Amino acid sequence: MEFLDKIKKRNGSVNKEDVMVVEKKDRRALSHVPDSTNKRVNTERRGNSSDNKDNKEKDYEAFLKETKSGIRYETGFPVHIRSYKKEGAKVSGVGKVANISNTGMLIELERPEFNALSTKTMLKLDFRVVPGSMPEGNEMYVRQKVTVVRSFITTDGKFMIAVNFSKELHNYAAANKDRFMFVSAVILIAFTIGCIILMRAESIIYFKFNKLLYLYSMITAVFLLSRYVFGAFYRPKKVDPEFTPGVSILIPCFNEEQWIGRTIESCVNQEYPVDKLEVIVVDDCSSDKSVEKIKETIDRLKSESREEYKLDSRLSYYVQEKNAGKRDALVRGSELAKHELVVFVDSDSFLDPFAIRHLVQPFKDPKMGGVAGRTDVANTYTNALTKMQSVRYYIAFRVMKAAEGLFDAVTCLSGPLSCYRKDIILKYKDAWMNQKFLGHKATFGDDRAMTNFILRHCRTTYQDTAVCSTIVPNKHSVFLKQQMRWKRSWLRESLIAASFMWKKEPFAAIGFYMGLVVPVAAPVVALYNLVYVPLTQHIFPTAFLLGLFLMSLLMSMAQMLLRKSSTWAYGLLFCIYYELILLWQMPIAWFTFWKSTWGTRMTPSDVEEEEKKRLRKESKKKTNDNKSAE
Repeated sequence: MEFLDKIKKRNGSVNKEDVMVVEKKDRRALSHVPDSTNKRVNTERRGNSSDNKDNKEKDYEAFLKETKSGIRYETGFPVHIRSYKKEGAKVSGVGKVANISNTGMLIELERPEFNALSTKTMLKLDFRVVPGSMPEGNEMYVRQKVTVVRSFITTDGKFMIAVNFSKELHNYAAANKDRFMFVSAVILIAFTIGCIILMRAESIIYFKFNKLLYLYSMITAVFLLSRYVFGAFYRPKKVDPEFTPGVSILIPCFNEEQWIGRTIESCVNQEYPVDKLEVIVVDDCSSDKSVEKIKETIDRLKSESREEYKLDSRLSYYVQEKNAGKRDALVRGSELAKHELVVFVDSDSFLDPFAIRHLVQPFKDPKMGGVAGRTDVANTYTNALTKMQSVRYYIAFRVMKAAEGLFDAVTCLSGPLSCYRKDIILKYKDAWMNQKFLGHKATFGDDRAMTNFILRHCRTTYQDTAVCSTIVPNKHSVFLKQQMRWKRSWLRESLIAASFMWKKEPFAAIGFYMGLVVPVAAPVVALYNLVYVPLTQHIFPTAFLLGLFLMSLLMSMAQMLLRKSSTWAYGLLFCIYYELILLWQMPIAWFTFWKSTWGTRMTPSDVEEEEKKRLRKESKKKTNDNKSAE
C-alpha cells in the first residue's frame, strides 16, 4: 500500500487517483526518433553489413528486444541485499529501488549499508516486483545474484548502488513464474473446454425438449470457443525495416488537457523515418485548457529536440472554429494530412515507440484498407474496476479481434489506435460526417462506422505488436455511461454490417452473425434461466451457472496463458459484473438508439441534455410549489 501511495503521489500532477507505470525519461529528448542524416541507423548491429532481407528483419527484432530491455521504470519498493561470496564477513541490508529495467536496477541505501555493500562485487537480491511498478505481466518475486556495476553518492547525499542481474527479468520469469502459469493455464483450459463440450453434447441429446434454448447454448459455445481457437492461430505481420510508407498521425482533442501533452509526445517519439511521419492535433473547440496545453507541449518539444527531427514541418495543430464533433475533427485532419496513410489516436492514449513501425506492415497488401492496433490499459492497478477492464481489453483484442484479423475482417478499428488509407477516409467523409440512424444523427461510434465503410470493399486486420495504452474509467458511474454508449453504437453498426458481412469469407461471416445473436439474446436467456425456470419449475439453474463459470474461467486462463499477469482472477470478477450489471444495459440500448450523448464528457449534446434536465427539474419544482400554495 505504501508503494502504491507513492505512485499516486508521483502521478499527482496528472491524476491523483490513477496508478500508472512511470517510465524514467531518457536524457535525450525524443530518444526513439531516428537520425534523419543517416549517420546513425537504429537497426544497425555491430559487425553486420549484410543486405539480406532475413538478416535485416532479425537485426530489427534484436534491436527492438535490446531497446525494450533497457527501458527503466521509476519505483520505490524495498529490496533485501546480502553478500554472495563465502569468504569474508557476511554483510546485508535493505534498500529502496529507485528504478528498474529488465537488465538491472538502481538501489538507494542508508549510509552504513552503503559502506558495507558498495565494496562487494557480487550480491544476492531478494525482492518483489510490485504491481504497477513495471508493465503488466512483470509482477513477481525475484531472488537472484547480481553484479555491482558502480556505487556513488548523489549531489543531494543519497547513497546508490547500480547492479546488473545475472539473468534478465524476462528470462527469470520464463524459467520460474511464467512456466508455472503456463502449465496451470494449459491444464485448466483443457479441462474447461472438455467440460463445455460435454455440456453441449447434453444440449444435443435434449435438444427436442427446448429447441430455442439449446440452440442458443450451442451457438454461444461454438462462437466463444471458435474465437479462442482462431485467436491461437493468429500471428502478427513481421516488420520489414524497408517498408516505411508515409504516415500522418491525427489526434482529435476535446477537453483533454489532462492527457493531451503525453499523447502528443508519444506520437512524435516514434522509431520511424523523420521524413515519413507527421503529427497533426485537431482541437474541437475545447472549453478547458486543452489548446494551451497543446501549444505548450509543441513549443517544448520543438525547443528541446534536435534540428534534424524537423518538428517545425511535421508537428502542427489546428483549432476548429466551432465544436463539430470527433468525426469532423478527424476529417479536417485527413484533409490536412500530406501522407498516404492516416493514423487515428485518441487524445487519452499513448503510443509505444514502435507502434507505427508495426502498424503499417499489413499495408504491404494493396487491398488492405484499415488496421487496428492493440490497446492496453494504462491505469490497470488503480482499483478492481480498472483491473477488470485490463483483462477485458486484452482478451477483446488478443483473442476476439485477432480471430477476426485471421480472416482480414475486423469489424471495429478501435479509436485509440487504428490506421487507414487516406483516400478511403476522404472518399467516405461526407457519408461518415452526416450519418443518421432512424432519423437521428450518429455522434459516436465513429470507429465502427468508418470500419463498416471500409469493410464493404476492402480488408481490415489486426496487428497485435502495434501497441498503445489508454486511460479507462476508474469510477463505476463513468464506466457504465461509457458502456451504454458503446452498446448503442455496437447495435447500430452491427445491424448495418449485417447487410454485407455475408459476402465475406465463410468463417468470418458465420462468426459475425453468431456474435450478433449471442449478446442481443443474452438478457432474455438469462431471465429465462434465472427467473422463469426457478419460479415455474422449481429447478435451480445449476447448468446455466456452471456454463457461465466455465466461460469466465476460460477468459481468465487465456489471460494467464498469454499475458502471465496477476490480474487473471479479475476475468472471473468481470464476468460476474457483466452478468449482474452490464448485461441489462442491452435492453435499454435496444430502445435508445436515438440518444446522442456521450455521458463521459460534456459534448454539445451532453450540455443540451443537462439543460433539458435542469429545466424539467425547475418545472417540476414550480408545479410542486404551486400545489403546496393551493
